[in-house]
Amino acid sequence: MPKASLAELEAFATVARRGGFRAAARELEVSSSGLSHTIAALEERMNVRLFNRTTRSVVLTAAGAQFLEEILPALAAIDGAIENAGEHVGEPSGVLRLNMAAGAGHFIMEPLIREYLSRFARVQVEIVTEAALVDVIGKGFDAGVRLLDAIPPDMIAVPIIPDLRLVVVGAPAYLQSRAPPLVPRDLLSHDCIRYRLGSGRIYHWEFVRDGERIELDVPGRLIVDDSGLMLDAALNGMGLAYLAEQTVAPHVEEGRLTRLLADWMPAEPPLCLYYSGRRQVPAKLRFFIDLVRSHAKELRRA
Repeated sequence: MPKASLAELEAFATVARRGGFRAAARELEVSSSGLSHTIAALEERMNVRLFNRTTRSVVLTAAGAQFLEEILPALAAIDGAIENAGEHVGEPSGVLRLNMAAGAGHFIMEPLIREYLSRFARVQVEIVTEAALVDVIGKGFDAGVRLLDAIPPDMIAVPIIPDLRLVVVGAPAYLQSRAPPLVPRDLLSHDCIRYRLGSGRIYHWEFVRDGERIELDVPGRLIVDDSGLMLDAALNGMGLAYLAEQTVAPHVEEGRLTRLLADWMPAEPPLCLYYSGRRQVPAKLRFFIDLVRSHAKELRRA
């Protein structure tokens, strides 16, 4: 059987990652029809169907999924070798692809992504937000950003925010006609903004004081799956929110939100960048890791 070219393998992996020919063609800067012919020719030579195609979707077959899993490490190694060769010109290049929950994106955009892009003119950053935890390597990402306790044990984790704390907040407009909660169980008589995890489960608010631990499935008519939406709802007086202290601090300082139950709030696992230690780290990721470590050191000194 004739060997597949690197271009064909890249085309196949891009269609799989993008979930369709149109988006993949835009990324590869080719026509959708030309890309479709490339994949069809690859399937014909391999004598196996890699995608199930309908008018609405392009989905990997079982054989296609296995093929993708087997070639991604090799493609990543080739990309890494090309990018590392570029170190001889003094800076990294290429696209750094990061996967994270939407809330994590708000933490890293200002201190890290802006600085990274300003330092290195030859890199691009693509951020994909998903509530559910995904296989970052299998999906073609360079790294992910999650809380430490959600990171797979075979990954290397680098803290971004070592001391992450959650707080309960409410807008003055909401609290105007309601007594503020003094203990966690007072929340059961409040309208709380609830959060749906990537697993589909509603997150239970957690509290700790003097060795006592309480976990509450708080009541509330609004459910979101994005911490940014929770913050917006809280600022608009739609209920109490359970958010990271770093997110709400400016709003608390300026009086738009009131902090509640401060002596009941537990420390959270650190927010971390994580990546595979089983393959060579490309220059674009290595430079970003260095920036993350430097930023975490500054936070510890503060």
